[in-house]
Amino acid sequence: MNIVTEHKISGEPIDKAPKRPVRPVLWFIIVGTLLSVLVGGLVWFNYFRGQMIKQFFANNKPPPVAVSAAEAKSEVIPNLLTAVGGLAAVHQVDVSADVNGRVTEIKFEPGTHVEAGTPLVQLFDTPEQGDLANFKAQATVAQLSLDRAKQLASRQFGPQATVDQAQAAYDQAQAGIAKTEALISQKLVRAPFSGDLGVRKVEVGQYLTAGTAIVSLTDLSELWANFTVTEKDSGNLKVGQSVRLRVDAYPGRTFDAKITTIEPQISADTRNIRVQATVANPEKILKPGMFVTTTVVLPDKPAVITVPETAVDYTLYGDSVFVITEKKEEDGKTSLSAVRTFVQTGSRVEGRVEILKGVKPGDKVVAVGQLKLQSGAAVSISADAAPQIPAQPPRY
Repeated sequence: MNIVTEHKISGEPIDKAPKRPVRPVLWFIIVGTLLSVLVGGLVWFNYFRGQMIKQFFANNKPPPVAVSAAEAKSEVIPNLLTAVGGLAAVHQVDVSADVNGRVTEIKFEPGTHVEAGTPLVQLFDTPEQGDLANFKAQATVAQLSLDRAKQLASRQFGPQATVDQAQAAYDQAQAGIAKTEALISQKLVRAPFSGDLGVRKVEVGQYLTAGTAIVSLTDLSELWANFTVTEKDSGNLKVGQSVRLRVDAYPGRTFDAKITTIEPQISADTRNIRVQATVANPEKILKPGMFVTTTVVLPDKPAVITVPETAVDYTLYGDSVFVITEKKEEDGKTSLSAVRTFVQTGSRVEGRVEILKGVKPGDKVVAVGQLKLQSGAAVSISADAAPQIPAQPPRY
């Protein structure tokens, strides 16, 4: 049997099989492998970079920050109570006339010191002087009549009624003299006490009514410092306690006073109590009406822990200080670090702050340089001393 081999039209044998294409699964395997290698390389690269950065920063620590340090001390601080008030004169008045009248003479110079009883202003008193002369003449006549009536009565030549009438006439004349002299004394205005005169407020020829101010008279040898304290602090006050006064006119200077009066009742509106201290003013530099800051010296409290006022960082989240701690490194060296520690503060006196909680005596705190620090930062103590607290804080 003969097998006939058929040919395609193209002339190729029919029994030759066609080529098959590569399967799609193989392509997916190849592409997935390549992508896995690429992603793995990226992950490894990122991990390697993070480790290198971590190692770099671990071995490259910033240098310690230079700060000034201070030690927390246990000490007795002054127990002070501060308030504000004003100065008032112990003796101060606007000198005025008691009666109406026209100014005929001014007997003083403004701004001078006068003694008690010194004549200041003379008012027109001619009518009163005339009345005085009249009453004195009447008194002379009445005296003569009285003497004559007494002589006649002693000899039984006159009745006792005549003596009584003469005595009454004499007494009436003396009363007129006394009244007229009182009116004349009212027309001469005198200084009621010793002190310094102010600005003159009248002129010669001016008609004054009773009560019109002529000049101010102030005794500057002693002043009152009036101030108020809260109801809470009233129990710590008593008469005789020392008070330190400061005024804006003389910065840096302190004036000593003593409490002389404490109001026996507390104001129902403000719940404050009024206190009055007396201060000597021999130099006459303090003036009534000055604004004054008062500091009452109270009995000492027990010893408390204090730090410099510059060491405390005041924020809305609380008050804190940086406490300097020591620790041993692996190489045996000692390093210093500053750790932020929140504290509870109390009174502030003369540049130091009372620490009620958070710091122990002997702890070292950062006094200057907190702005450059973060909690746990390495520090080094500067050889420069911390700046001194000024005696008088600057005014802004």
